[in-house]
Amino acid sequence: MTTLPLTPTQARRAVLSRRIRLFAAATITYNVIEAVVALWAGGVADSSALIGFGLDSVIEVASAVALSWQFSARNPERREHLTLRIIAASFFALAAFVTVDAIRSLTGGGEAQHSTPGIVIAALSLAVMPILSWLQRGAGRELGSLTAVADSKQTLLCTYLSAVLLAGLVLNSTLGWWWADAGAALAIAAIAAREGIQTWRGDACCTVPHAPEAADRGADDCCTTIN
Repeated sequence: MTTLPLTPTQARRAVLSRRIRLFAAATITYNVIEAVVALWAGGVADSSALIGFGLDSVIEVASAVALSWQFSARNPERREHLTLRIIAASFFALAAFVTVDAIRSLTGGGEAQHSTPGIVIAALSLAVMPILSWLQRGAGRELGSLTAVADSKQTLLCTYLSAVLLAGLVLNSTLGWWWADAGAALAIAAIAAREGIQTWRGDACCTVPHAPEAADRGADDCCTTIN
């Protein structure tokens, strides 16, 4: 019976690194389009949730660029720690901005209007992002890259945000619940802050089979909720 190696060979690592760069490029391309549509639609509809979603797309682009920068080096592991910090900081920036904007809306800063483009982009992202996240996470886990897994969580977060955004926009459009938009924005901020804390602490390592910390960490919060 043949025993599979615990760690990938050098040739396999090269293949996985190329895949991660490809997935990062796909993430950048899609999220640039998503950001433009969401920010434009959010401005037109005065929607805090849509603006927050658009900013998350911008942050996802920054995260993917950081990941591409890391894997452009001959020894990507040397850039691992800094890249994790960049990804975590991007989560915190998103959470802070969206929270302030949502509170502004709830305290009389403006009621969100119906947005068909917003509903369409949220539904499209709900279909696309889980697939991209799954592919990236698989490559990151096999390679043992904390940053690739963290970036896949950033992409998966977009799925959750899409669902929350879609619910808020539909409730606002069909029932006139303008506060649902701000509520969705606050939910987006809370999820982003949580992911930022986990990424800053390096909790992504619990999802990486080959990471040294994984053997000692066991199943913790990020293992049980983001798998």
